Amino acid sequence: MADTADQKKTDRRRRRVRLLPPPAWWPLPVAALLGLAAGGAYGVLKAPEYAATSYVVAVPDDTTEPATALGFSQAYARIATSSSTLAYAQPRAGISARRLRTQVRAETSPESPMIAITGTSKSPTEAADIANAVADALSLSSNQAAKNTGVQLLLFNQAVAPSEPASPSATVSGAVGLCAGGLLGGLWLLARPGRTRRPEEQPVVEEYASLPAQGDHNETKEKESVR
Repeated sequence: MADTADQKKTDRRRRRVRLLPPPAWWPLPVAALLGLAAGGAYGVLKAPEYAATSYVVAVPDDTTEPATALGFSQAYARIATSSSTLAYAQPRAGISARRLRTQVRAETSPESPMIAITGTSKSPTEAADIANAVADALSLSSNQAAKNTGVQLLLFNQAVAPSEPASPSATVSGAVGLCAGGLLGGLWLLARPGRTRRPEEQPVVEEYASLPAQGDHNETKEKESVR
């Protein structure tokens, strides 16, 4: 009989353990693991992308101020990806003008008259060809107006085929996904509605509310003694 009672107590304890709710912070590790898995899968499945950069510089002539060359470099950077410039570059790049528009970008600095033209592609050689084709096309089209502007664009550095991809590796993508998932899990914990209290956590107020106050209890005793 004693063994049966002990067995019943053990079974009850096991049931209580099984019925315990998960901890309140469970979304945080789950979201972090999901982010890690998603980021790692993205880094593995996505094809690597290469980037190559060619540089052109705006050079003023003897009658032009250096500040003018700086201003023209900003203007030429804006037209580096225009339709007319890409039309010049398309034959040498060897791809359609639509693809060329999405695979090239131009950047410049407010302190330097240099323009960085970057080509991107899944092939390192094609990335370099895109950057060089657009740089040559921009120099050719802008130098046609050099007599009027007093500024000409010269090739400063030609792009070469990169040896390593510019896209993040699976490790980096996984780390980014882990951080993003942890951040989302933390935000969910902060923004979720308040946790409902279990019955045993309800404040025991009603029990004391039904009891008479100390003064009322004494008055009742005095009335009974008078009677």
